[in-house]
Amino acid sequence: MTEKRAVILLSGGLDSATVVAMAKAEGYSCYTMSFDYGQRHRAELNAAARVARDLGVVEHKVIGLSLDGIGGSALTDSSIDVPEAPSEGIPVTYVPARNTVFLSLALGWAEVLEARDIFIGVNAVDYSGYPDCRPEFVEAFERMANLATKAGVEGNGFRIQAPLQNLSKAQIVQAGMARGVDYSLTVSCYQADDQGRACGKCDSCRLRADGFKAAGVEDPTRYF
Repeated sequence: MTEKRAVILLSGGLDSATVVAMAKAEGYSCYTMSFDYGQRHRAELNAAARVARDLGVVEHKVIGLSLDGIGGSALTDSSIDVPEAPSEGIPVTYVPARNTVFLSLALGWAEVLEARDIFIGVNAVDYSGYPDCRPEFVEAFERMANLATKAGVEGNGFRIQAPLQNLSKAQIVQAGMARGVDYSLTVSCYQADDQGRACGKCDSCRLRADGFKAAGVEDPTRYF
């Protein structure tokens, strides 16, 4: 197989849209995966579909999960308020084991597709402090992926690529703009309404707004 395939986790937000554009620019045939996991900000699924269409991915898949059955996060439990002010430590918007679960499913699809590369838009510079966004996590998951799969055991190993890992939010915006990302299609807010309009107060909204400002680019976010 000469085609260079990649499975890319696509949330519908700024970071993951940028990663799709980066992978496409590197010559990958892009297969994107989103998750309907019981999140409160459901508008991101519509955003992911828009981004996938706009960037011309080969296939966009939405997998249903019930992480709201576990709860423990402001994003999956409506009884926990999304914080609208900076907080210390790991915020309540952290979803337990989310990236581990998402990458595991992406790994399964990658093995079926005979794709060797899995892209994820995690960032360890301008981010909310989630433990599953750190370089140590990405490296550990890659080791596990090559131990746990038929492809890995047979020598057709996987790479977990996190090209945004060490970029500031401003650098991410600039990278996406250079690759033609239409950020008006994306939704970053943790509590966006059904129309995709943002609150302007949560961690994700603040980080996004600060990134666009630092990049000298107008943020097309719509607010309610």
